Amino acid sequence: MSTVSVFPVVSARKKVTVLTFREKKERGEPITMLTAYDYPTALALDQAGVDSILVGDSLGMVVLGYENTLPVTMEEMLHHSRAVSRGAKSALLVGDMPFMSYQVSVEEAVRNAGRFLQNGGMDAIKLEGGRERIEAIRSIVSAGIPVMGHLGLTPQSVHQLGGFRAQGKTVAAARRLLEDARLLEEAGCFSLVLESIPAQLAEYISLQISIPTIGIGAGAGCDGQVLVTHDLLGLFERFTPKFVKKYADLHDEMQKAFSDYIADVQTQQFPAAQHTVSMAEVEWREFLQAAEQEISPL
Repeated sequence: MSTVSVFPVVSARKKVTVLTFREKKERGEPITMLTAYDYPTALALDQAGVDSILVGDSLGMVVLGYENTLPVTMEEMLHHSRAVSRGAKSALLVGDMPFMSYQVSVEEAVRNAGRFLQNGGMDAIKLEGGRERIEAIRSIVSAGIPVMGHLGLTPQSVHQLGGFRAQGKTVAAARRLLEDARLLEEAGCFSLVLESIPAQLAEYISLQISIPTIGIGAGAGCDGQVLVTHDLLGLFERFTPKFVKKYADLHDEMQKAFSDYIADVQTQQFPAAQHTVSMAEVEWREFLQAAEQEISPL
């Protein structure tokens, strides 16, 4: 007599690579990307079927509580990258190069990029900037490390940009972004993040270059989209960028759960019997008898 399993068989998803990105662009299939900074989130994203996971330096704000991304260190990035790599096995994993990990010298940029693959379990790295980063990008790519570029609003340049402001809104700025996108493509980037730039410009750039563009606040004309997961889930209470669609409001849900727990403990409704381990009555009586004999006065 044969038996049939009642559990569905889940086939392992094929590993997403930089080639997958290019093939998706060629077929006109949107690329999905989200951030993760820990094992359980990475596991959930991978199981949901996201194409790529970015271990973003945004962790400085949404996880570590910094005012911006500038204080984030390589060691912090590698720590979170390793956690993500343990949870996600199919998505393309991209490590975000933190501030001053690639700006000092090309040699240091290559060394730190390599650490993401060698010590962080990442498949690729992302770094911010255009023409001023070409030499570093070429050297990193030459070392066999895939590079994702990042143009538009580049958070590590927040002070230089005068805050978190949209970019590319003038003719001169738009032309420079287009030129930088072409330069990054020529330097060997396998894809390009476009952040907070006009939708028309993002779509135009996407059509002008062969590598996939990943938009964040850049409209629907990009080849893919990325969001900070904490924004998507409503976990970051400080502010929500205009371009974010909240799919949940977990900060309020968490706060309610914590308040309910505190109230249950204070009113002694928790732990209840179903949350408690009990001892067999015969064992308990024997224990009490032994204990009373040990503490009885001579």
